[in-house]
Amino acid sequence: MAAARALMFQGTGSDVGKSLIVAGLARAFTLRGLAVRPFKPQNMSNNAAVTADGGEIGRAQALQARAARTPASIHMNPVLLKPQSEIGAQIVVQGRVYGSAKAAAYQQMKNDLLPFVLDSFTRLRSEADIVLIEGAGSAAEVNLRANDIANMGFARAAAVPVVLIGDIDRGGVIASLVGTKAVLAPEDAALVCGFIVNKFRGDAALFAAGMERIAQATGWQALGLVPYFADARLLPAEDALALEQNRPSKPQARLRIAVPILPHIANFDDLDPLDAEP
Repeated sequence: MAAARALMFQGTGSDVGKSLIVAGLARAFTLRGLAVRPFKPQNMSNNAAVTADGGEIGRAQALQARAARTPASIHMNPVLLKPQSEIGAQIVVQGRVYGSAKAAAYQQMKNDLLPFVLDSFTRLRSEADIVLIEGAGSAAEVNLRANDIANMGFARAAAVPVVLIGDIDRGGVIASLVGTKAVLAPEDAALVCGFIVNKFRGDAALFAAGMERIAQATGWQALGLVPYFADARLLPAEDALALEQNRPSKPQARLRIAVPILPHIANFDDLDPLDAEP
């Protein structure tokens, strides 16, 4: 069997919609009869999911596996960082606790973790028609590029093309995408085959000139303008940014449940079923 095709989705920042776009494409390709596997080389999340063999992966990769109608696997997220403080995290490698490290020390560990990442990627690629890869945070964090295994460092090591996602809802999407091109090393920028503008509200025709402007400034192909999807809030959140959003009011509710939002709260989406009750 030939190695599966692979496509990586990176973002101009956190919470631009990478996880949901990968999940949506995973379901779309699955419905077309393809064997799809989601993959995220390195994730930082205290919302962990447990695979059938007892390993831990990021909750978003479990959601993407469900979208692809395939069992969640430890190889879908080989490196999971679970924050324990402002500067330190527990490190889970291929589903098992590998150790703990502060941020500065972890930067030096990444070269040792890359073989695990590539091993997991190779395993998934051997059993699929296509692997959809999600980056982490921002592709423009060039201060972390030297030992990167989450974004362009992985893309270069695995020789996979990249689609860059920008979030228009937060504003400044033209500058975010063009600025990312400006700070990327030429070899990294060459891996980007196109861009997506996500979370658009209103008449798409009004941003046609914006899409053209980004394409002209970057040399990247405009692949799509994705509408805002309000029901995304009903899906499991990957990081604590979701806690900063206002919850919908329920004036007719008869029971109130209060949850302390701790600085490093873990698995807070376990309470989502209660929040879903009227």
